[in-house]
Amino acid sequence: LGAGFDAYLPYRLLELGRIEYDYADGMSFHEAIREVVLPVCNRFHADRAGRLGLSVLRPWDTRAEPADRAVLKPFDSEQELVERSIRAFAAIDPYFGDCLHTMNAMGHFDLYSRKGKAPGGYNYPLMETGAPFIFMNAAGTMEDLETMMHEGGHAVHSFLTCVLPLGAYRQLPSETAELASMSMELLAMEQYSVFFDDDESVRRARYEQLHRSLSVLPWIAAIDAFQHWIYANPGHSRAERTTQWMEIATRFGGNGVDWSELDAHLGRQWQSQLHLFEVPFYYIEYGFAQLGALGVWKRSMEQESNALADYKAALALGQTRSVRAVYARAGVEFGADPEAIRSLLRFVDGYLGELGN
Repeated sequence: LGAGFDAYLPYRLLELGRIEYDYADGMSFHEAIREVVLPVCNRFHADRAGRLGLSVLRPWDTRAEPADRAVLKPFDSEQELVERSIRAFAAIDPYFGDCLHTMNAMGHFDLYSRKGKAPGGYNYPLMETGAPFIFMNAAGTMEDLETMMHEGGHAVHSFLTCVLPLGAYRQLPSETAELASMSMELLAMEQYSVFFDDDESVRRARYEQLHRSLSVLPWIAAIDAFQHWIYANPGHSRAERTTQWMEIATRFGGNGVDWSELDAHLGRQWQSQLHLFEVPFYYIEYGFAQLGALGVWKRSMEQESNALADYKAALALGQTRSVRAVYARAGVEFGADPEAIRSLLRFVDGYLGELGN
C-alpha cells in the first residue's frame, strides 16, 4: 500500500521488470499448456507404462525403466565431457566450439563432482575478460550432459554480449537468457553421436531430451497458477491451500499418473519448488523460453543456416532490445498462442514418431 499498489501482484510484476506481458498472458499460457502440451505428456507416460508392462504409472514409476535397459552413459570423465562438448558445439557452429575451447584453455571449467564441493550448476559471466566460467557437479549421467549443453548455451550468450558497451546491456532477463540455453540443449541433440557410439543410444537420448523439454511445461503452469491463487487469497488456511493445490495439480497433471491413496504426498508436492518461497512469480519465464527454444530448434531442422544465424544475432542483442524483439530476431514468437504451440507440437510429434520410444 505504501508503494501505491492495492495488491502484491502488480507491485511484484513491476519489481521483476515484467512490462512486456501481464496477468492475461500468464492465464493464456496456463490454458495453452493444458490444452496442447498436456496430451503429449500423457502419451509419454503411456509409453513408459508400456515399456514397464504396467497398466498405469504410479509416481515412483515416472522415471523408471525396464531392468534390462542399460543406463545412458555419455561420458566417463571431466576431460571427456569437455572434449566431446567442444566437438558437439563446433559441429553446430564453429563459433560455438571456439567459445568452449577458449574457456577450456583459460581453465574456466569445474565440472565433476568431488567430496566437499558445493552443489549446483551454473554459468557465470566474468565482465573483465568476457569469458564466462561453468560450474557443475557431473557424474556421467544423461542429465549431466543436458546441463552442460544448457550452461554452454549461456556461455555462448556471454561471449556474444561481452562486446556490448554497457554492463546493463549484458544483464539479461530470464526470458532471453533461458532462450539461449534451452535452445542449445535442443540444437545439440543432432550431435549426440559425439557422446554415444550406437544409434539406439542416440535415439534414446534425443527422446529423453524432448520428453524433459515438454514435460516441464505443465509443472511450470501449475506452479504459476498456484502462486497466483496464493496471493489473490492472502487469508487462506492451510487446508484451503492444500485443496487448491490438489485441484491445480490434477488439472495440469493429466491422466498419466495414478496418485490414489497418496493425497498427503500430493498435497505437499508444491513445496519442492523453491521459487515459491524465495522468488514469487519468477518461474513462468522458463515456460516462455522453452516454447521459444522449441521454435529455434524447429527452424534449425527446417532451414539450418538461417536459423543459426538468426539465433546468434538475437543473442548478440543482449538487453539492447525488448524481449519480444529478441525473440523476433531469432525468428520465433514470444508468448503462448495455442495455434503456434500446436504447430510446434505437430513437428515434435513427427520427430518423436521417427524416434519411437
